[in-house]
Amino acid sequence: MSRIGVQAYTLRDEFARRGVFETFRLAREIGYRTAEVSAVAMTPENVAELVRVRDELGVEFASISGGVTGEESLTATFDKFVSDANALGASMIRIGMLPPESMATPETVGAFADTCNEIAARLRDHGISLHYHNHHVDFAKYDGRFLLDVVAERSPLVGLEIDAHWVQRGGLDPVATLRKYAGRVAMVHLKDYRIARLDPEAYAALAAGDREPWQEGLKQVVQFAEVGEGNLDWHAIIAAADEAGAVHLLVEQDECYGRTAFESLRISYDNLVAMGYGDRF
Repeated sequence: MSRIGVQAYTLRDEFARRGVFETFRLAREIGYRTAEVSAVAMTPENVAELVRVRDELGVEFASISGGVTGEESLTATFDKFVSDANALGASMIRIGMLPPESMATPETVGAFADTCNEIAARLRDHGISLHYHNHHVDFAKYDGRFLLDVVAERSPLVGLEIDAHWVQRGGLDPVATLRKYAGRVAMVHLKDYRIARLDPEAYAALAAGDREPWQEGLKQVVQFAEVGEGNLDWHAIIAAADEAGAVHLLVEQDECYGRTAFESLRISYDNLVAMGYGDRF
C-alpha cells in the first residue's frame, strides 16, 4: 500500500522563516511522516538537519531532488547526490522539470532523455533510482508525440513521478495517464485542480461597463487546491496510483492563496483522512 507524505516545495517559505528542522517538526505534528526533499539547499548544515529530522522526528525521506544542468547537478556533482541520498536513507532522486533549453525541439528533448538514462544507469549501481516529474508542458506535442512520451521512451531506466494536477492542466485524465505508465510510476503528486470564482470587483467593473478586470480574471481562475478542495476524483486517482505501482503519494501545494503552507497541508491531511486514507500517513 502506498504511503502519503509531503512534497517539501510546499514548505519553501517556511524553511526560510523557521529553518529545516522546525519546519519539518510542524509538518510532522500535522501527521506527515514521509517527505520528498525539495527547495532545500543541500549544504552540509542542511543535510545534517535533515538527518536530525529523520532520526529525531521519525520522518522517512522518499526522495531528493536534482537536475542535469548547472554547477550542482547530477552531471557535475554526481557523488554528492549519492552521498546525500544515502545520508537520508532516500532510495530515489527525482528531476523536477526539463531545463528550459531542452524543451526547444524533439532533438533537445531526446538529448535530455539520453542524459537521464545514462545518469540512471550510474545511480542504479549505487542502489538509487532516478525519476522524472511532469508538468503541463510535458503534454505539448513534438512531431505528434507528447514530450513526456519522448522522455519515457528514450530513457527506459528512468521512472516517472506523475503529478495529478499538472496532468489535468495539460488536458489529460490523471487516471488514464497513471494506467498508461503503469510499472514506471513510483511516486505521485497529490494536489487538486480548482476553478476559482472571480473577484466580485470584476463583476462590479463589468456592471460599470469595464470588461478588462473580468477578462483578466478569467486568466487566473485555474488554481492549485488542497486535496479534496477541487475537482479531481481522488478515490479513482489513488486507486490508479496503487495499480500503477506507486509507493509514495506526496501532497503538494504550489500556491496557497493567502493561507500558510501548514494550513493548506492540514486541509489536505484532514480531507484525505475523511476519505479513508488515514492509515497511509
